[in-house]
Amino acid sequence: MIHRFIGMTALVAALALPSLAQAQGIPSGIEQGSRDGERAAGPVGAVVGGVVGGVIGGVAGVLGVDQRPRFRNYVVEQHRPSYHYAEEVRVGTVLPEADVPYYDVPPEYGVPDYRYAVVNGRTVLVDPRTGRIVEIVE
Repeated sequence: MIHRFIGMTALVAALALPSLAQAQGIPSGIEQGSRDGERAAGPVGAVVGGVVGGVIGGVAGVLGVDQRPRFRNYVVEQHRPSYHYAEEVRVGTVLPEADVPYYDVPPEYGVPDYRYAVVNGRTVLVDPRTGRIVEIVE
């Protein structure tokens, strides 16, 4: 039984990894990996694919690796003012509801659910519903 599970896991990983490379962010990576895994190997594949997709999505971040430099340049060209935040700027930090200026991310970056801000001189992607920093774009 364990050999069968390991074999299925390897099959799911082999089939799911190419499409997961396109996943951006942990939530979308989990979702995509789960769908691909289920198609390839049923319910067990969905579980394994979700885990693999989440890991790959976490590495890729919200913006794709190839998009980060372009987006960073875009933000620099916009000359947005930097918001001073007294705490450490890191992923997971919830910014104050008031006073933080958020800006729309252009559609070509494919992250319509997020906004960006410049905080302590660093560009951050923020979930506008919660104010939580989801990625620091360096």
